[in-house]
Amino acid sequence: MKIETTIADAVKAGIKTLYGQEVPDKMVQLQKTKREFEGNLTLVVFPFLKVSKKKPEDTAEDLGRYLAANCTAVASYNVVKGFLNLVIAPAAWVELLCDIDADPAYGERKAEPDAPLVMIEYSSPNTNKPLHLGHVRNNLLGWSLAQIMQANGNRVVKTNIVNDRGIHICKSMLAWLKWGGGETPETSGKKGDHLIGDYYVAFDKHYREEVKELTAKYIAGGMAAEEAEKKAKEEAPLIKEAHEMLVKWEQGDEEVRSLWRKMNSWVYAGFDETYKALGVGFDKIYYESDTYLRGKAKVEEGLAKGLFERHEDGSVWADLTAEGLDQKLLLRSDGTSVYMTQDIGTAEMRFNDYPIDKMIYVVGNEQNYHFQVLSILLDRLGFKWGKELVHFSYGMVELPNGKMKSREGTVVDADDLIAEMIAQARRTSEELGKFDDISEEERSEIARIVGMGALKYFILKVDARKNMLFNPEESIDFNGNTGPFIQYTHARIRSILRKAEAEGITLPERLDATNVEPNDKEVALIQKLNEFGAAVEQAGKDYSPSGIANYCYELTKEFNQFYHDYSILKEPDTNKKQLRLVLARNVAKTIKNGMALLGIEVPERM
Repeated sequence: MKIETTIADAVKAGIKTLYGQEVPDKMVQLQKTKREFEGNLTLVVFPFLKVSKKKPEDTAEDLGRYLAANCTAVASYNVVKGFLNLVIAPAAWVELLCDIDADPAYGERKAEPDAPLVMIEYSSPNTNKPLHLGHVRNNLLGWSLAQIMQANGNRVVKTNIVNDRGIHICKSMLAWLKWGGGETPETSGKKGDHLIGDYYVAFDKHYREEVKELTAKYIAGGMAAEEAEKKAKEEAPLIKEAHEMLVKWEQGDEEVRSLWRKMNSWVYAGFDETYKALGVGFDKIYYESDTYLRGKAKVEEGLAKGLFERHEDGSVWADLTAEGLDQKLLLRSDGTSVYMTQDIGTAEMRFNDYPIDKMIYVVGNEQNYHFQVLSILLDRLGFKWGKELVHFSYGMVELPNGKMKSREGTVVDADDLIAEMIAQARRTSEELGKFDDISEEERSEIARIVGMGALKYFILKVDARKNMLFNPEESIDFNGNTGPFIQYTHARIRSILRKAEAEGITLPERLDATNVEPNDKEVALIQKLNEFGAAVEQAGKDYSPSGIANYCYELTKEFNQFYHDYSILKEPDTNKKQLRLVLARNVAKTIKNGMALLGIEVPERM
């Protein structure tokens, strides 16, 4: 049983004994004692004053005497105004460590069959270009959030919605037909998503040239520059051809659809490689080409029920003025759908597939208004989770200027970023001599683990709501608040444990709490380990991977301070040595469990 639970139960018993009244659990507030005071845990006494009818100091003194006499976990106490500082008995700390040691999945709650079902949508790529740096942050946040929600006892379904239809897709298809010469990923040696992305860029290049020529022609004919450019963008032959292709796609033209399926299949194969490298995946993938018609039908259904209104031009709108918003277009006058309509269709498909209790959308903060509206519309349409859908909104991520620009020179390609991170991890490890006496195969694997760990940790340690600057070189540092620092500490502990085993040191199944008394640094480490469950719970409430990242760093820093001051294997006292080995083993386990919630692997050796 956790020390906090033991003490909380004793406090409630004390209130009953001393003052003859029972108090609810929420009234017992225990917190970590401030560094300037003696003690480990502090009880806030103010909530009990109505029951005790005494001053704060006198109430604290009453409870302190009771706990010292009746709770074996409390060794001594001191009173500071309305706060009762408790010094925890050494044996209680050792027993707590043993309880943590006995739980391999420490910090996680297993989901019961009837646990809430949480669906998390992330990634949401377009099939006209490769994944980029923004997708990297999105995927890492979505995957980590899924692990955290699962660790909090929820059933979780990870989903992706692929934007596989629209004018942007037709642009790549048309460019490939015009200038591709039958090129494929196999003949070009390019990943499918990169190949299609190159044709999207080619379309844009030729389109801009057409617009420039037409604009000059219209201006020469006496048209104002702004009007000329607008007309040129609409009349350029390429964009007209792309729109014609889109119409054919909408009408089910088999030739266009066949090309669309073929080129999308190339993209999906490329995406899968990137997802695998990032260590993320999905339980269910939805496609806009399947959902947009469902959305139109759902809007028409809402229109028939009087939930929406049709304007004179035939367009359909939702009036949100009662909610303090404006009117929102749902169907254009030609009957085509907008993104909001597609999201409604996707929501219906998901709700039919799964009994969702909570829906979390991992989408950038530029879509804040979109999801505010979507929540209202889904609630109107009868989706039980609509009103409480969660938009996990995150900020932009950028690189320092001039670093790792993609082949287009405008966005940072995810594959380039991953490759560079692994290469940088290898260079740094070799410079620091961390690859001595390690095989080439191990070097490659460790470079991958460290490079990806550096990337993921650097992104996830930042509050998701904030914009951030990702510095690849700064992220691969074996000191400070970085992934490699935490990974190296785990590897160091595993090395210590291997040496202990090689020396024939055996550990009892459970430490004898009467044989050893932990020192202050050891107590601080056990107390920090004890906070892991609360950190996981809080990260779930706040939807905050950064909370887990910061916990892992604090635990790692605490261990390194301890390791600097005290020897483990050279400790002559057998009982102390066993305590420190068990302590180290559980720091490594908790680091591994915590980093896994971030999607980060930790190596056995470095």
